Amino acid sequence: MTDSLIPLIFGMAAVTYVPRLMPFLLLNRLRIPYRVNAFLKVIPVAAIGALIVPGVLTATPELPAAALAGMGFTLVYGLFRGGIIVPVLGAVGVAWLVLAFFG
Repeated sequence: MTDSLIPLIFGMAAVTYVPRLMPFLLLNRLRIPYRVNAFLKVIPVAAIGALIVPGVLTATPELPAAALAGMGFTLVYGLFRGGIIVPVLGAVGVAWLVLAFFG
């Protein structure tokens, strides 16, 4: 069975990699207008927010304050320091502390 999965995995990798590679190969000399570029830069942030926030708010239904405290830490730390690893780990830690002390 595993021998039949290997071509499937490589096929799935090609199907996801080729569409990501094509813009770099075909549009590398194209000048994107400033406003379009600014719009494209905020799409990942909006998508992450739309995907993560509903899950965070329902992660601890018995104590939603834990999720809100974690989100607050991430917001404050992210605004002043940036990065991804420390805000995520800090949010997990803050939510864990709130659950440990108040849950």
